[in-house]
Amino acid sequence: MPLTHTWHSESVDHTRDLAARLAREARPGDIFALYGDLASGKTTFVQGFCAALDVTEPVNSPTFTLINEYSGNLPVYHFDCYRLNDASDLISLGYEEYFYGEGIVLIEWAERVETLLPEYTIRLRFSHAFTTETARVIRMESPQTREELCVSWP
Repeated sequence: MPLTHTWHSESVDHTRDLAARLAREARPGDIFALYGDLASGKTTFVQGFCAALDVTEPVNSPTFTLINEYSGNLPVYHFDCYRLNDASDLISLGYEEYFYGEGIVLIEWAERVETLLPEYTIRLRFSHAFTTETARVIRMESPQTREELCVSWP
């Protein structure tokens, strides 16, 4: 049974701060699957996560390249699966090198490759809170072995 934790973010900065806190607890080999509608905060989260790992290059959604590789304290592999037809498209890209390597994997639109995700994947579900334009609800499901990820925030 996965552990769940829910956070309410009131702004872009809050979302980036939460991501930074989770990044500081991340380990090599972690996979974070991000789910949510367009403009729900997935890329903002990735930006905060990468900043906390000292990635200095610009972090943008790799919609057309599918995978961006970033160098920081740990390698970060940022997938955007929005344009994939199904999981077989990711297989042809050699996803195993990333999923089972020593870096951290962040996957936007993870529902499109759900069948390929290992059981230890950490899932983050983003939704609009509708209280303000930038308010979001972020719900995390993590394996029992990663209970330290249920960081208190703010």
